[in-house]
Amino acid sequence: MAPEPEKEYTMEEVSKHNKADDCWLVIGNDATGGPKVYDVTSYLDDHPGGGEVMLDIGGSDGDEFFEDIGHSNDAREELKKHMIGTLKLTPEEIEARRLKAEKGESAGGGGMGIVAVVVAVAAAGYFYYKNNVEASS
Repeated sequence: MAPEPEKEYTMEEVSKHNKADDCWLVIGNDATGGPKVYDVTSYLDDHPGGGEVMLDIGGSDGDEFFEDIGHSNDAREELKKHMIGTLKLTPEEIEARRLKAEKGESAGGGGMGIVAVVVAVAAAGYFYYKNNVEASS
């Protein structure tokens, strides 16, 4: 017997689910198998970063936030448990996503690069302080 086809939801439908007792998110892109719709209502209290993080983007496309955080494989497995369908895109939305992805590729990312620079500067400041300021005390 063939598996049930995945239910499709529009962004308009998803946008109505943005409350603590009814919270949906869109996560996914062409590189990860396309945008999927997740009902994370039952997971809000268990989310390691707190439910507020998900409520802030509830009813919207949270893919960029999800990917920028660098979620673990365990987080991605947990997310699969909450999938309720796929996002149905209009031709205009498909084109907008394509252009956004193209722009992101040409911009070169940089999110993790900035984090690495901040960590390196903080470490250098710490060692400078440790070696110079404490040594003179």
